[in-house]
Amino acid sequence: MQDQTLRVWRGGPVATGVGRDFGRIADGVIVARGERIVYVGAAARVPSDLFDTTAETYDLAGRLVTPGLIDCHTHLVFGGDRASEWAMRLEGAPYAEIARAGGGILSTVTATRGASEAELIASALPRLDSLLADGVTTLEIKSGYGLTLDDELKMLRVARQLGTLRPVRIRTTLLAAHAVPPEYRDDRKTYLAYITDQILPAAAKAGLADAVDAFCETIAFGPEEVAHLFAAATRLGLRVKLHADQLSDSGGAALAARFGALSADHLEFANPEGLAAMAEAGVVGVLLPGAYYVLREKTAPPVAAMRQAGLAMAVASDCNPGTSPLASLRLALHLACTLFGLTPQEAFAGATTIAAKALGLDDHLGCLAPGHLCDLAIWEADHPLHIMSNLGRAPACRRVVGGLSV
Repeated sequence: MQDQTLRVWRGGPVATGVGRDFGRIADGVIVARGERIVYVGAAARVPSDLFDTTAETYDLAGRLVTPGLIDCHTHLVFGGDRASEWAMRLEGAPYAEIARAGGGILSTVTATRGASEAELIASALPRLDSLLADGVTTLEIKSGYGLTLDDELKMLRVARQLGTLRPVRIRTTLLAAHAVPPEYRDDRKTYLAYITDQILPAAAKAGLADAVDAFCETIAFGPEEVAHLFAAATRLGLRVKLHADQLSDSGGAALAARFGALSADHLEFANPEGLAAMAEAGVVGVLLPGAYYVLREKTAPPVAAMRQAGLAMAVASDCNPGTSPLASLRLALHLACTLFGLTPQEAFAGATTIAAKALGLDDHLGCLAPGHLCDLAIWEADHPLHIMSNLGRAPACRRVVGGLSV
C-alpha cells in the first residue's frame, strides 16, 4: 500500500528555489503526504484541513530547508586513479597531449575493465557519500570507461546498484562514445558501428540507460559521427546529452539543439549561434567549473552570451578521476560564481530547478512545490548563500528523500 503518512516540517526558513531571493520564506512550513509535497509556504497560511493530530511533525529549530540538490553530470563509477596526470599538467602538459600519449580516459578504461562490479561499487561509495553529505538527493552517473559491450553494461549496472545501497535517485547515461579504445585506434568507423549496432541496443533492451551521451571534440568524435549515434539513440526512444565545445568550437552546441538534447555540457568554446539554437530548442547548458579549474583553462564558458540567448544554465560537479576529481557539488557552485561569474541565485538554480530540467525530471523534482516529490536538504544555516560561500567548512546537512528522513 502506498505511503499516505502526513509529515510536517516547520520552525525555520524555507527556500523553495522559485522566485526572488531563492524563494526564501522566513517562517516556512512544508507538508507532505507520502512522498509528495501538498503544501509549502508561510506558517501563518497553512490550510486548516492539513492540520492533523496524527501527522509526523519535525521541528527545524531554525534550520534552513532547500530542495535536495541535483548533480546532473558525474562520472562517479571508475577504476584506478589519475593523480599522476595532475602533476603532469602542473609541469605544463596539456590535456590533449596526455590523452594522445595513452593517458587520460584510456588509462581509466584499462583500470575499469580490470575491476569487478564489487570493486567498482566499493570505490564509488566514498565519492557518492561525499556528494550526499553536500545535500545531493539526485545525481546522474555516466558510463564511458568500459568501451566494450560487457564493460559498459557493467558500469551501468553498478550505477543502478548504488541507488539501492544509498537513499538517492540515480539517472544513468550511456557514454560509450567517450573515446576510441586502443583495439579500434585505426578503425574508428567500426567502433562507432559497434556502439550503434550492439552496445546501444543492449543497454536499451536491458533498461540500463536513461540517456545517451557522446564526447564531441577533436580528440574524440566529430559532429557527423555523433549525429549518427544520436540518430540511433533517438530511434530507440532514448534522449541524448552531449559533451560539447570544451576544448574547441566543434559545433557541439548546434548539434545538441538539432537533436533536442537534454543538455550540452562544458561549452567553453560554444559560439553565440549555437547557444541561441540551444535556448530555442530548450536544451540546458551545463557548466562544469571543476574541469575548467583542474585543467587550468583560460577560456571560460561565454556566460554573458548564454544570458543574452536566454539559455538555462545548470552547474554540476563532473566528478571524474582525471579532469575534475571533485566530489562536492557545493564547491562546484562556489567555483561557478567565482570563476564564471554566475550570481549565487543562478548557481543555486543550476543545482536545483535547472539541473532537474537537464535530466528531464523538472516536472517533479528541483523545487519545493505542491505535487513535487518531497526531496529536501536541511542545513545548519539560515540562507542559501551560506551553502555556497564557505570553502572547506560545510554546514551540516540532513536529507529527506521521498518524504523520508535518511
